[in-house]
Amino acid sequence: MAAGSMNTLLGHDPDYLRRRRAVDTSREIAQQPAVWREIDRMTAKSGATTAAFLKPLLERPDLRIVLTGAGTSAYVGEVLAPSLRRRLGRRVDAVATTDIVADPLACFAEDVPTLLVSFARSGNSPESVTATQLATQVLTDCRHLVVTCNEQGRLARQDTDRSTLQVLLLPEAANDRGFAMTSSFTGMVLAGLLTLGGPEEGLVERLATSAEQILATRSAAAADLAARGYSRIVYLGSGTLHGLARESALKVLELTAGRAVALAESALGFRHGPKSVLNDQTLVVSYESNDPYTSQYDRDMVAELLRVIPERNLVTVSAHAGQPARENAWTLPGMADVDDAALALPAVICAQLIGLHFSLALGRTPDNPFPGGEVNRVVQGAIMHPLRR
Repeated sequence: MAAGSMNTLLGHDPDYLRRRRAVDTSREIAQQPAVWREIDRMTAKSGATTAAFLKPLLERPDLRIVLTGAGTSAYVGEVLAPSLRRRLGRRVDAVATTDIVADPLACFAEDVPTLLVSFARSGNSPESVTATQLATQVLTDCRHLVVTCNEQGRLARQDTDRSTLQVLLLPEAANDRGFAMTSSFTGMVLAGLLTLGGPEEGLVERLATSAEQILATRSAAAADLAARGYSRIVYLGSGTLHGLARESALKVLELTAGRAVALAESALGFRHGPKSVLNDQTLVVSYESNDPYTSQYDRDMVAELLRVIPERNLVTVSAHAGQPARENAWTLPGMADVDDAALALPAVICAQLIGLHFSLALGRTPDNPFPGGEVNRVVQGAIMHPLRR
């Protein structure tokens, strides 16, 4: 069985995980290296069709690319946008569907040629289709690239001019059954990176190999952190990794049903008020950027934190081995030279493991942390109001 011995899953007996209603989430965390390899094969196979759709758009110097989604799917865009700006040398904005639906005239105030890239696990959230409809309504020239895990979702099957729409469907395994998005998140980040940023020889295999080592070595460490009884978790990340920090914090909130409060900030932003959250019950997880300039601020914050909180309350996640070595310095093997958007893929597995083990330690049911339906896997209850101009 993946990420464990033949009889374990993330170091746990599968029967134990079934009793705790955690087997889907555990399996979906563990399967990510295999899913990434499948996405690599899939995008290589369908690359010509997608490239034919994108090429004339990317040749337009005035094209604006908007990456959108809700919740975790919005954080896909936040992770990708800075990297794609650099790679493509053009404007790439991450704008949540929830912002588009609430105020489309502000989000699309500039009537410029736009490629709206919609990320969605199910494609059935009410904002997903509405955001694409509003973009088409407000903008004179709007094309759509849909990246989704569900072929039957409303987003993939919407009735629109197919000459303006390209659907990129991820493997069925990426359509997570668990409440919290894990392999669907990393799958959509990877698909977006390969499709819009261009393929990189051997990258996916390196990412998968690194992730396999993290799964094999960090699950027990995450369980140890969860056993300490922290009530607060802070995730810090700068630049591209700020989006990763936001996704990491959401995993804790979702999987523990809010029993552990989580906050995300940038290294520089943390000093400006959010640092007030620190106390003896706060765990801080700091991601270090691979960008030499940005990482200076990450390391400065780590040095500052080590002066004000116990060392055991700080976990650093980096592609570079810390000097001197620390028990809570988690290294991402073989990732020292990759772009931060790619680095986010093995790095987020650390947060997924922490979220899972905190949920178990707090007596929650990770596959469905809200058995009473207070929060749903696919958002319900939102009324979509028509835009009249």
